[in-house]
Amino acid sequence: MAVFTDVAALIPTLCGVGADVDDAETARAQLMLMTDADVVKVLAETASLAQQVEQIQVAAAGVIAVRSKRENGHSGLSASRGHKSAASLIQDATGSTKSEADRKARVGEALYDEGDGAGAEPTSGESRPEPAAEADAGPWHAPLWKAMRQGRLTSAQFDAIRRGLGDPPEVPAGMTDADARARAHESARAAWAQAAELLVDEASLRTVEELWQQARTIRDLLDPEGAEQRFLRRFENRSFRTYRGQDGQKRASMVLDDEGDVFLETVLGSALRPRRGGPRFVDPDEKAQAASLADDPRTNDQLAYDLIMDVIRAGALADAESVFGTRQAGVRLVRVVDDQGSGAPVAYSEDHLVAVPGAVADRRMCESGFVAVTVDSCGNPLDVGREQRLFTPTQRIALAVRDGGCRWRGCDRPASYCEAHHIDPYSEGGRTDIDAGILLCRYHHMTLHHGGWRITRNGKDDFMLHDSSGEASAMRTRGVLSYAWSGMDPPPRRFRPAA
Repeated sequence: MAVFTDVAALIPTLCGVGADVDDAETARAQLMLMTDADVVKVLAETASLAQQVEQIQVAAAGVIAVRSKRENGHSGLSASRGHKSAASLIQDATGSTKSEADRKARVGEALYDEGDGAGAEPTSGESRPEPAAEADAGPWHAPLWKAMRQGRLTSAQFDAIRRGLGDPPEVPAGMTDADARARAHESARAAWAQAAELLVDEASLRTVEELWQQARTIRDLLDPEGAEQRFLRRFENRSFRTYRGQDGQKRASMVLDDEGDVFLETVLGSALRPRRGGPRFVDPDEKAQAASLADDPRTNDQLAYDLIMDVIRAGALADAESVFGTRQAGVRLVRVVDDQGSGAPVAYSEDHLVAVPGAVADRRMCESGFVAVTVDSCGNPLDVGREQRLFTPTQRIALAVRDGGCRWRGCDRPASYCEAHHIDPYSEGGRTDIDAGILLCRYHHMTLHHGGWRITRNGKDDFMLHDSSGEASAMRTRGVLSYAWSGMDPPPRRFRPAA
């Protein structure tokens, strides 16, 4: 087994200090003497090393999962060692959490799928051929395995894309012509493989959570009929139950459908947003309410509980201001519509960007009406002008449609938590225009102003974030929105299976 010095020798920046690093204590002491830049380099180098080790770990977990399948019964690997599942054995061997062990088993087993061109399942003592590397020589998710081997994907990213995209839909039972069925199957496989390749390219720019959300949105664009079925299936799975814990106190458990999920988050956000870092630039009533909430001795969980109980008690006759504050909570959906009034098959929520079938948006429009926002092919709304210091409510809607939330890389704050930032200071003649405004959460807005950062934009190109040293990086829009404005030909042409 490698000793600490063997592992440390694989980290160039740590070894570059010229001192012997023979144990963890010495390493910690050396790190404290390094510059900020070198500490970040060490972290990146250890992450790269860990990713290579993880590939072997995931492969081993895959073999354990394959040899522990239910059909193997008590002779299976995990059962023979007293574990009820492969994940349980992996968790015991690695000291990881249950969710991490489940992911390693899931990803590892996917690498040994029958369709990966790997041949028969390995038995104890046998080796297995390497999975097919090219997308056109194996299953649709072969690009994911290839990228993971190359170190371009972590197991968490692999799992997010694999679960988000799901599998291509089955060929319709009514299609009896063998050649037509083969063409349909190959077309779907090629579309999913192309989506996988695009998401691999996006992986280094997105968080794991955003990557999963992107994959799910692409899947719904590729398969809108399946999106409707999945939406209805989750709706059928909705439930609410109460039970008593061992201490005798009544508890509750809920399984939410997609609309319920977004609505509940919106209701809670409307009450807890000031505690969670909501926008500062609000009207006097909201500002007073935020100050009162900050001084409230209740915890966030207690506030959430009291709010839900207030909503239940008040029901449909609730006075919006007394229950929700100065603004009633509600779910705002965004749907792309072309010049002829034809809507995209998938809509998404303004906050959290949860994809829903277009039929849901149609129903909401009948119930609540809609606000039309005219945009260009990239989702950029039209300018409004310099009428006032703050962005108007209508402009805020347009910014939410375009940005989807805080544009700072890695931030997941939804639009309702964000403040509109003028990239050209208003005090210096900057215009309160959509093109010169960008949504930032409160934390990143303050970071920008107090940390020596600045944002620029050339016309309608990407917003560019410049740090204090002058280094610039693009502030890309949320991944889900990358596919919302690809013209009214959904799913996007590069993904759509051929007819």
